[in-house]
Amino acid sequence: MAVSMKKLHAAAEAVRRVCGPADVAVVLGSGLGGYEEALIGPREIGFDEIPGFPKSTVAGHAGKMIVGTIRDKRVLIMSGRFHHYEGHSLDKVTMPIRVMALLGVRTLILTNAAGGVNTDFHPGELMLITDYINLTGRNPLRGPNLDVFGPRFPDMTRAYDPQLREVALERAQRHGITLRQGVYAWWNGPSYETPAEIRMVRTLGGDAVGMSTVPETIVARHCGMRVLGISTITNMAAGVLDTPVNHEEVLAMGAKVRDDFHVLLSSIIDHLSEEVSEPI
Repeated sequence: MAVSMKKLHAAAEAVRRVCGPADVAVVLGSGLGGYEEALIGPREIGFDEIPGFPKSTVAGHAGKMIVGTIRDKRVLIMSGRFHHYEGHSLDKVTMPIRVMALLGVRTLILTNAAGGVNTDFHPGELMLITDYINLTGRNPLRGPNLDVFGPRFPDMTRAYDPQLREVALERAQRHGITLRQGVYAWWNGPSYETPAEIRMVRTLGGDAVGMSTVPETIVARHCGMRVLGISTITNMAAGVLDTPVNHEEVLAMGAKVRDDFHVLLSSIIDHLSEEVSEPI
């Protein structure tokens, strides 16, 4: 493990000193920034102020952590994330999740921009992640196990918490928001998938593709967190439509669905248990 406990504690202490602890965290994907405006009494720290954090180099990722209150809950918003394709090791990519665990976070909501593989989906819809397919052959838990967080061989049978998924579906219906359900397939990137690869994903049972979320899910489950995953279908994946895929389209569609996304997110957080766990 390249990121030692000493480095993790130093990073967590830097965030705690500026922002305080949290019990719920939200990672915002491409084009989904702005939810931090819902926080009451926000306090923020830039990634460049957190020891050991790499820099996020992707457009649409602000690069900061903000902690505040929503519905009497302490919520940490990670505006932007790190990706393996940027050249970061998976230790670095998932370092923020372990820092969140040290800050007391026990419920994690992961969001992303994804390409639609399921031909029943449409750009601008939200998809509740029911499971994932790791197509990279890589795992962020490779190397010595950090026993303080979790076991050597963590179970992934319910990677995305069934109870939280039920809450998300009920809240989406309450607010009249279309919320699809499907399996998310993780590719390394940064090139978009080929039409042949997308046909393979569909054959394997994937409904959407993206370049994040899965390593964070694995590490969060290793830490004992409950995880909820929501994708914004920002475009149809390569070959589904006879049009090229580009990042500007992803950001633009993310902005279009932002209002529905924010309403759903706030409603889910409102429903979460009031229980606050002690940090590790």
